[in-house]
Amino acid sequence: MSKVKKVVLAYSGGLDTSAIIPWLRENYNCEVVAFAADVGQGDEELEGLEEKALASGASECYIVDLKEEFVSDYIFPTITTGAVYEGEYLLGTSMARPVIAKAQVEIARKVGADALCHGCTGKGNDQVRFESTFAALAPDLTVIAPWREWDMVSREDLLDYLAERNIKTSASATKIYSRDANAWHISHEGGELEDPWCEPTQQVWTLTTDPMQAPDEPGSITLSFDQGRLTHVNGEALSPYQALMQLNAIAAPHGVGRIDIVENRLVGMKSRGCYETPGGTVLLKAYKALETMVLDKAALKYREQIGLEFSHVMYDGRWFTALNDALLAGAASFAKLVTGDIVVKLYKGQAIVTQRRSPNSLYSEDFATFGADDVYDQSHAEGFIRLFSLSSRIKALKQQASKD
Repeated sequence: MSKVKKVVLAYSGGLDTSAIIPWLRENYNCEVVAFAADVGQGDEELEGLEEKALASGASECYIVDLKEEFVSDYIFPTITTGAVYEGEYLLGTSMARPVIAKAQVEIARKVGADALCHGCTGKGNDQVRFESTFAALAPDLTVIAPWREWDMVSREDLLDYLAERNIKTSASATKIYSRDANAWHISHEGGELEDPWCEPTQQVWTLTTDPMQAPDEPGSITLSFDQGRLTHVNGEALSPYQALMQLNAIAAPHGVGRIDIVENRLVGMKSRGCYETPGGTVLLKAYKALETMVLDKAALKYREQIGLEFSHVMYDGRWFTALNDALLAGAASFAKLVTGDIVVKLYKGQAIVTQRRSPNSLYSEDFATFGADDVYDQSHAEGFIRLFSLSSRIKALKQQASKD
């Protein structure tokens, strides 16, 4: 422990990281630099953060604005893959970890630190996501994970630890939920959610309106894409982060984007979580609707395979890998065709695509019509079907012959 001289801590100002600062100083006898990432979690979570870090014993506190980078370089590329983990989870926590960990490494290089520290528990996914990034970008730096070292096991232990050192905290022993928020989503765990038979109470949800209490009149939103990237919302040109914030603001009051799932954690256990992703739900649905206009059957099938594989790459924290690069490159090649406009209707928790158009559309009313056209002769279908089902025909004939 004495070999570490300066450590950069991923700091949130919550109970865990507030206790980690004095714990590092006492057990490693090192300087602690706090680092906080602004990924769109809200000003209330960042307010007073530097003062709190310094009061806890940090020598410095860096708060880095990563909002645009997060949306542009991590969320938007993930959208092009169509990735959804285990059929429902839109990967909100997962997507934020590589951009945060990368910035933490950059701060460590800037201040000349020889160690990195995070407050992830030994049961969760985030420890893998952070440390996999550290391994890829800074294998020479020592990694400290206090939850795998100290003997504190509860919130009460941490509160007592801070009280003994006269370090103030806004946390209490009665905290019910564990939440993680960013521009894409907010997650909720703990409390009654630990019992999968227990329906979430209204106090779980913090971002979206209860769909049953949402407006009786539907809302409507138009999204415009250029080569796979969202560029306009309702005709207004916006930056990636601004566009996502606009989608959140429009979709959340209609109760869009709530899910309640039991998922497989990377470390082997299952966990139950509730997620709210209003703007993201609209964005992904619109993107996929536009894909159906511009990708042929084989291309769309392969893009779906990319999405399935990428959902695990992202969830498992393997952003800085060759596999990640290859999957994103494949998705980007398809995304070049994804240009056009999508209209989504919002109504009591539902996001329904109602209109779509693209200059690259493969759909043609002239060819799809039930009426006459000059590119498709229906009589040709007989030969196609006969060849398409030839193996089944041969198998059946052989079976009949063997019975005779």
